[in-house]
Amino acid sequence: MNRREIGEKIRKLREERGYNRNELANKAGLSPTYIPELERGEKCPTVETLDYICFALGITLRDFFTEEKTLLQDKVSALSPKQKEALNDFLNSL
Repeated sequence: MNRREIGEKIRKLREERGYNRNELANKAGLSPTYIPELERGEKCPTVETLDYICFALGITLRDFFTEEKTLLQDKVSALSPKQKEALNDFLNSL
């Protein structure tokens, strides 16, 4: 994953959680100007800094680098049998 892809993923995750750039920076203990630089691919975070960002986003570093398909599979596997059945019924109705 290159710096541009890292920045895009940070932006996507931030927006999914409804945070603006300043909120994410504050939650991660970073400078408010640093998040936009990351999202534009101008900067590349250290592992430690990315860990702070992930913690602020409520995910692990592993989650950050895991493909979304795997994350979805993990979420589905955590459902109860009744929830899985309801999800299956819903998907079949589409």
